[in-house]
Order: sequence, then structure tokens, then C-alpha cells
Amino acid sequence: MKKRKVVVYQVFTRLFGNTNTMNKPWGTIEENGVGKFADFNDKALSEIKDLGITHVWYTGVPHHAVINDYNAFGISNDDPDVVKGRAGSPYAVKDYYNVNPDLAIEPSNRLEEFKALIDRTHKKGMKVIIDIVPNHVARNYEGLTNPEGVEDFGLNDDTSVEYSRNNNFYYIPNSEFKVPEWQDGFLPLGGDKNPLSDTKFKEVPAKWTGNGSRSPQPDINDWYETVKINYGVRPDGTLDFELLPEEYAQMDYKVHCKFWKDKDLPDSWYKFRDIALYWMNLGVDGFRFDMAEMVPVEFWSFMNSSIKMKNQDAFILAEVYNPQLYRDYIHKGKMDYLYDKVELYDSIKHIMKGYGWTDHIPVVQNGLKDIEHHMLHFLENHDEQRIASPDFVGRAEIAKPAMVVSATISTSPTMIYFGQEVGEDGSENAGFGSPTRTSIFDYVGVPAHQRWVNDKKFDGGQLTDSEKELRDFYKRLLNFTIGSSALMGDYQEIHFYNKDSTENYNHRVLSYVRWSEDEKLIIVSNFDVDEDYDFELKIPKDVISKWGLKKSHYDLTEELYGEKRSNLKIEDGIGKIKISLQPLESNVLSLNR
Repeated sequence: MKKRKVVVYQVFTRLFGNTNTMNKPWGTIEENGVGKFADFNDKALSEIKDLGITHVWYTGVPHHAVINDYNAFGISNDDPDVVKGRAGSPYAVKDYYNVNPDLAIEPSNRLEEFKALIDRTHKKGMKVIIDIVPNHVARNYEGLTNPEGVEDFGLNDDTSVEYSRNNNFYYIPNSEFKVPEWQDGFLPLGGDKNPLSDTKFKEVPAKWTGNGSRSPQPDINDWYETVKINYGVRPDGTLDFELLPEEYAQMDYKVHCKFWKDKDLPDSWYKFRDIALYWMNLGVDGFRFDMAEMVPVEFWSFMNSSIKMKNQDAFILAEVYNPQLYRDYIHKGKMDYLYDKVELYDSIKHIMKGYGWTDHIPVVQNGLKDIEHHMLHFLENHDEQRIASPDFVGRAEIAKPAMVVSATISTSPTMIYFGQEVGEDGSENAGFGSPTRTSIFDYVGVPAHQRWVNDKKFDGGQLTDSEKELRDFYKRLLNFTIGSSALMGDYQEIHFYNKDSTENYNHRVLSYVRWSEDEKLIIVSNFDVDEDYDFELKIPKDVISKWGLKKSHYDLTEELYGEKRSNLKIEDGIGKIKISLQPLESNVLSLNR
């Protein structure tokens, strides 16, 4: 079976099906509403699938701290002094063996409702991804539904010392945790009264905070709602476990698994391995690992080889931002994919904003060519500004050429964030944090997305004409990518060749070719918001030779909209194509043999 592109749809689970439009800052669940697992019904999942999606990343599934009263279900109330927002951060997990009760119609049956969603997603032919956050857990972690034999984080820790190899947390002996000093008028819950909102949270001794702060009173900008996990890294940074030999970077997951099999490892390693295997047993197909570079690469070798031994096709995606660590986390840590943020995303963002040059993109691809398949591409996710936000570019259409390039320049997966396909602008003032990014901390409606949801008809019935056109563009593009063999084949840039030799071709245009044995593509994009470009694109002799082209001309089809284009003419071994690009237009041209 030939490999095809992977396309991930990241969806913030509690926001997807919420049709409430009130959007009161710091609004309660009753005021602003919340979506449920059940909102992903057959119609909704069919529409996601038809968009060209292969994998759904359900963000915010594990039970994290929330400001809502679930005492009736045996769940302790969370303290607003150590919760960000009212709905809580999905990255402050409170119970790894259950799911967010907000997402269930019947909270006591919440895990079964999620398992039903897994089954529905699989029946539509898509894979399921969820988050695991190995670097930290919620300050008030409390496993209520642990499987038999599973003990909570910290239960057996020696709290009299800062560090012990098998402690799950780091401690600040002889101290007491203090909540941050609230600044610039900030108050938890926007100042609304809550019995637990008293600037106090009992934690004796205080623990290190998730981002590494060793103060018993973290700063308001620290990850104060979380505590850091200990993987056997001493406070001075030295490692209290056996290192992975360098040659293992070239060895497969089976060899890695064998290496760790008889080793004595820190307790936290086993805890997180067991968490991953638990979710896989429920049918989850893969994971997105939050802030993976803050956890030792040796742990990832152990964790990911264990996952792959259970399911060699498991999808493993990690958040790593330091390019110097990419290859270690891929080869030694056995990650399938890393965010391509610092290289491709940042470069494309600058081009979209008008001051970057397309010249940088081939340089980025060349620098990553040995790991290009492992660098997942995106233009939006929950951490980044919405494209249509005025603080980014203010118009969703400006992303069209960027999206074509992001989705077609390499063999790596493509990811889009729910609402991106209809131009959501993230302008809601939800409470905690600031607009431009759809809130992950509060109960909120997502207006453009809600127009597509259309009172849970999931048919786009309330979309504007421009929003419908944008979604149609994404649908055409993504469906083309998952069916193209060339996009899993070879790549060569032809940008600099044309920039040096083609009149009216400049750094607002980008061109490259992709090919496999049975498909040849020429891709050219215009990033300019205002300017048309008309030129004769040249295909170098070496490409013509690699493609084995013998005739003097070939017909071309534009794959996104099915239009015939001018011929590829070959003269003296060089290919020539007349190109006419409107502002923000791309041509994906396939060669007709």
C-alpha cells in the first residue's frame, strides 16, 4: 500500500459543539455554554472527514482542573487561585485516568462517552490523537479512577528532600506554597466570588512549578497552576539514569525497547508509560506530547519504544522548539513528528505579514532535508495567533498561498486548527489571557466556526460567501494532498533558477516541483496581496531529465480547480510554462502524460 499524506485536524473539544453566543468575559458554563463529546456525531465527523482529514487531535480530553462543582460525582472542587481561566488549562491535568467532566452529558459516564467518540471517529475512517503532558501535572492532582495497582503521583515521595530519584515531584523543604501576587488588575475569575478564591492554596512543602520555578511563590507569568515532574534529573542538571549510547540514534524502536527492558528507571518513567498504554487500550491511536524538550530524550526513547511495541503505527507528535534538539528527539527519542514552528512556520508568517521573502523557504527546506518527513506543518494551533486576527494579518485569505506551500512542500503531515478553514479571527475576550488566540482557558463560543456548525446541523448554513469559499479552498487542497503520490515523493526547488532568469518573477513568488513515478507536479504560489504576476516559468534541464520527458510539449491540469493550463513546452531541454497568477493565487499543475 502506497503511503499518502497525513492531515491532522486539531479541535478544541469543549468548543467545537458549543452554540452559545453570549461570550461574557469569565462567563460560567451556564452563561457561555460548553460543547460535548456527543456533538461529534456522525454528521459532524463526516464533514470533518470530507474536509480531507485523516487524524483528529481532540485537545483537552484528559481530566484537567476546572472551576465547576462536580462534588456530586465524587470530584473535588478546584481552587481558582491555581487554575487559569474558569474552564481551566488542558495542560494542567488533574486525573490521567479519566476525562474532563465538562465534556460529558452525564459526568458519571464521562469515560464511556469518550470511548464512544473514539469508536465513532474510527468508523469514519479517522485516527484519534489526544494530549499527554509529561513535564507537569496540576497542582491539585487527584486520581479518582486509577486502575488497580496504579498509585497517584507523589503518593510515596520523600517530601523532606528537594530531590530523590524516585520522587515524582521536586520539593522546597521547610516551605509553604504561596499563590502569585496578582498584577495589573488581574484577579482569578475576573474578581467573581468563589468559596476557594482566597489567595491561598495549601501545599506543604511547596513543590517546584511546571516551568522550573523553584520559588515557593511563583510569579504570575510562571506556570503556577502546575508542578514539575521529576525524571531523575538532579537539581544541578546531572542525570540519575543510564544514558542512551550514541549509536542508538540509528536503531529502531525494538532495539530501544530491549535496551531499557532490564534497567532500573525513575518511578515517573513507568507512570507515564502506563498512562500512554492505558489510553491505547481504550482505542487511542496516538499522542501529542506537550513541551517534550523539557523532558530528557532518554525517557522518550523508553516511552515511545513502549508505545510502538504496542502499536507500530501509533502517531507520535511532540512540541519541540529548539532546532538543535530536533534530530535527537527524532532519532534517539523516537518521535514521529515535531512541530515545524521555528523554521517553516516563522518564515511563512513573516512572508504573510509582508516583510519576509520567499527566498528563505527553500533554504529552510534544504536545512531540514534529512528530517523533512518528521516536521509537521501548520499555520494555526491553540498556541499561535489566528491568521485572521489583526495582530497577525487580519484576513484569512492571505493564508491561501501559505497553506498551499505548507501542505505540499514536503512529505510531512499537515495540521489545521478548527475554525481556520472558515477564517476564525480569535477576537473574543473570554477572560484569562488576551484575544487573537481562541481561548483555551475559558468557556467561549467561536463565532465563525459556530456559523459553520449552524445549530448543530454542521452544514455551514450560516457562513458568509467568503467563509464558504475559504472552506471550499481548504477542502480542495487537503483532499488533493491525501490522494497525491507525488507529495510523498521527491522535491526540488526551482525558485532561485527562475528568480535569476525569469522576468517579472521575484521574492513574493515561490515555485518548486514534486514527483513520484506516476505523478509530476509543478507548484507556484503568489504571496502578494495586491500584485498580479505574469511570467514564463522555467523548469531546469535536470528536472526534465529526471522526469524522463521526451516530447516537445505536455498538457497540464490545475489540480485545485480542475482547469486546463497552458502546455509545458520543452526547448533545448528546458521546460517553459506561461503562468498568470492573481493576488494570493497558487497553481498546482500536474503533468498529463
